[in-house]
Formats: sequence, structure tokens, C-alpha cells
Amino acid sequence: MYKDVLIAGFGGQGVIFAGKLLACAGLREKREVVFYPSYGAEMRGGAANCTVIISDSMIPSPIVSRPQSGILMSYPALERFLYKIKEEGYIVINTSLIKDSIKREKVRLIKVPATEIAEKMGSAKAANMVALGAWAFVSRAVSLDSLILSLKEVLSEDKISLLKINQDCLKKGWEFVSESD
Repeated sequence: MYKDVLIAGFGGQGVIFAGKLLACAGLREKREVVFYPSYGAEMRGGAANCTVIISDSMIPSPIVSRPQSGILMSYPALERFLYKIKEEGYIVINTSLIKDSIKREKVRLIKVPATEIAEKMGSAKAANMVALGAWAFVSRAVSLDSLILSLKEVLSEDKISLLKINQDCLKKGWEFVSESD
């Protein structure tokens, strides 16, 4: 098994956090993992992305030029990365912030109103967890349980109060896609 994903959005959307969580869940399942973040000095509001690779065997390179899949959280991320995803891949698109009709041949588009779902759950900031839960359902790279258990390790002490909302949003993203399939 080899899965890679590009997670992209703007600073403050929890893109890097989602990547760290996914990497931690992969390690929890005793897999080989690479987490490769990319963000500039602008941080909040500027572009942010990361790549995560999860594999059953050694990973030859931490660099992924054409990811198998993506999680695109904002319109600028969509514009920048839509055509980087390999054909026959899949992309989770946050339709709360990406309103345009998106077309991409030979790539499965999984449309999830992540921000709206997270807002209904109690915090729009947890949209990253909704999108990650949706991606995890489709990819089966890690289990939902591994993601939920890994949250305790990845959340900083000052954010531990957000544990439940993040867990609930992961589940909601997983369920949203499972019910749509």
C-alpha cells in the first residue's frame, strides 16, 4: 500500500495540522510516513500546503511532484493544485469556499461543504477535520480510529479543549462521504 496526498489551503485553515495528524495516524498503524510541510512567512492568510505519504514499505523520496490525491480547502489552492493531481486520482474539495463548478477529467472530485459542516458542529475552524475525515474514508490509508486517537498526540496542551469538536468533525467528514457513496 502506498498513498500520498497534497493538502492545501490558506494559513489558519489547519492545513499543516491536518497533515501532522494524518502522519501521526500512519505511524500509529506502524507504517512508513513522510510529512512535508510548505508555508511562507505570511502564515495566517497566506498559502499553506503539505504532502503526506503513507506506505507499507520504504518510501524512496519525500518529494511528490504528482500526488495521487488532494484535499483543497480554498479557491487559490484549487487554482494552484487542481492539475497537479494524477489522473485516476481523487480530490476532496471544500465546496463551502470553492463555489465554482469544477471540472477535471479522469480525476474523482469529492465535494464536501467542510466549512459549513464544521460550523454546524460548533466551529468553522474544524473544517480541516471534516475534509480529512472525508479523504480518509475514500483513501483507506488510515482508519478513523487512528486519526481520532492521534488527535491527543498532535493537539497542543493549550488546544486540548478542542479535542471533542475535532473528533466529531473527523467522524462527520467520514460519514458525509460514506453516506454519499
